[in-house]
Amino acid sequence: MRIFCTFTLPLSSMEKLNLPSFQANIRYKNNKAEIFDEFRKKFIVLTPEEWVRQHFAHYMVNKKQYPKGLLALEYSFMLQTRKKRLDILAFSNNGKPLLVVECKASTVNINQKVLDQIARYNFAFRVQYLIVTNGIQHFACKLDYDLLSYQFIKDIPSFTELI
Repeated sequence: MRIFCTFTLPLSSMEKLNLPSFQANIRYKNNKAEIFDEFRKKFIVLTPEEWVRQHFAHYMVNKKQYPKGLLALEYSFMLQTRKKRLDILAFSNNGKPLLVVECKASTVNINQKVLDQIARYNFAFRVQYLIVTNGIQHFACKLDYDLLSYQFIKDIPSFTELI
């Protein structure tokens, strides 16, 4: 018989990020912490990267007005012949990809390697906005495909700014 408990932890007992807090539903199963993902509607192993991904997804919904149903977390796709997963993909109301988010654990520095990773992933989607976050630092850029350039922007765009 497996016994596990489901309870809500105050976020003060978890790692503090540079993102608004939310009420996380965390349980322990087989001595591993799991967090309930409201987007995928299931419990997920609570890794440092998952902690950032959940915070950022809730930030997008609660502060930037992205509809929960238009966000895909750990979205699987093919890049050339390899299966890849990106952290968050936001869609428009008509199902067109709008924005890609790459999440890293808070201990991971955002560097050129991370920026190159999200740029490679974007070959499959060609969205106009890319975001990289480790929960402490957030970098957003807007792509211009006509000029083959990008520009870092100061703020994460809201859903209404993209549609």
